[in-house]
Amino acid sequence: MSASSLRAGSIAAGANVVPTTADPGSVGVVTSSLLRFDQPLSLASGQVLPAYELAVETYGVLNERRDNAVLICHALNASHHVAGVSASDPKDIGWWDNMVGPGKALDTDRYFVIGINNLGSCFGSTGPASLNPASGLPWGAAFPVLTVEDWVHAQARVADHYGIARFAAVMGGSLGGMQALSWAIECPERVAHCVVIASTPRLSAQNIGFNEVARRAIITDPDFHGGDYYAHNTVPRRGLSVARMIGHITYQSDDDMAEKFGRTQRQAEGGAAEGEWNYGYDVEFEVESYLRYQGEKFSRYFDANTYLLITRALDYFDPARTCGGDLARALAAATADFLLVSFSTDWRFPPERSREMVRALLKNGRPVSYAEIDAPHGHDAFLLTDTRYHAVVAGYFDRIALALNLGERARTTGVLA
Repeated sequence: MSASSLRAGSIAAGANVVPTTADPGSVGVVTSSLLRFDQPLSLASGQVLPAYELAVETYGVLNERRDNAVLICHALNASHHVAGVSASDPKDIGWWDNMVGPGKALDTDRYFVIGINNLGSCFGSTGPASLNPASGLPWGAAFPVLTVEDWVHAQARVADHYGIARFAAVMGGSLGGMQALSWAIECPERVAHCVVIASTPRLSAQNIGFNEVARRAIITDPDFHGGDYYAHNTVPRRGLSVARMIGHITYQSDDDMAEKFGRTQRQAEGGAAEGEWNYGYDVEFEVESYLRYQGEKFSRYFDANTYLLITRALDYFDPARTCGGDLARALAAATADFLLVSFSTDWRFPPERSREMVRALLKNGRPVSYAEIDAPHGHDAFLLTDTRYHAVVAGYFDRIALALNLGERARTTGVLA
């Protein structure tokens, strides 16, 4: 019943957060499915969604006992495409391809892994850009505000669809970690193990502030049109770009950005000579160029209303709010075993927030393991291939596999022992 702690080293700085090639041992080419649910979904806001669709990908095989299923919950701008290569785009590699696959930390030779695109997202599931059945027009700003708990209740129907009464584990990083924690509270009988990585039981005032600045950048964009920009054939690209730039800064550590960019001056054609300033407000430093590129790229594929909706769901998440702020009371219903992982330089969701969850779980007598990884990459570290971090996760899933008699994995040979 005690927590175990580990501080581990990391790979060199500068690794890509978004995979550009599939890892060795990838699950290969994958195709998503679209599941429709016609039963109305009652939401925390009091609104009711009459019907909805969720985009889903699965990897591995569900065993006869249906006890080897693992649900992966995604972060803000990710999706159901967790691993492998998209059948529709060979450049589209799953966002956690380094974690999920044959012989990897979450081994698809033993586990049946499900990725679900959150309700309200813009990667296939019903969201603000979907048609409102009442009007025949895109929902736009009229799409219901959602909470993390709403996502859990929507996802539970996916488990029902596959005949999964209880997940071997529910796992997620960042916002996905909030969902995993919520699963353990909202549906305790359906979660055997809860894996919460680089997450928090609630946002700090600073985090809510960052989200609000990002939302205001979008809402005040002249092309936003009150959220109904679809009808105007516009996209609030400037606001979305600024929102992404703000977020991107918070996902990285100061040391990581210093190593990547420092104060290196951007040398533009016809600009100032080396060592001299341009004395203007265009790009002067490499870091400015990088942030502008990331922002503009994001604005080309993400939906502005979805960004507003998901950041507000982040703000609202606080399971202890109805328990007088007592997180231990909020977690009293949980029956799962827990693994929590944090990263030393993650200043957005710092290790202290994970330790707070560990203390609350221990007060309830829950089995909990905790690893604090000494990594330089800030919040984005949970997406990177840090060998010791992955070893912690692999070891935990090995223990689950042993308890479920799923077979031992000979990782060095790539075959089942």
